Amino acid sequence: MENPTETLSHQQIDKTAPELAALFKAMSHVGRLKILSHLVLGEKSVGALEGLLQIRQTAVSQQLARLREDKLVQARREGKSIHYSIADEKVRAILVAARDIY
Repeated sequence: MENPTETLSHQQIDKTAPELAALFKAMSHVGRLKILSHLVLGEKSVGALEGLLQIRQTAVSQQLARLREDKLVQARREGKSIHYSIADEKVRAILVAARDIY
């Protein structure tokens, strides 16, 4: 079986490195990583995330704003509640792989 790292070209590395660096930078904050990890399990409201993380709603909202800016989560409004989910399946795959490794 061929080693997957051997199939990468220098051009692919140059093209994907900045995108990966931005993704890892966004996920490098413990709060954002916890939020993403909870969202891997399914869509959650801000209030649900507040309860799961045991932090103030303003802190949750700040981190969600950053994740939205980075296009890692998407929002859906339902009445007065906003529900968040993972926006990119690549992010889900990375988080699941990391969880499986650790």
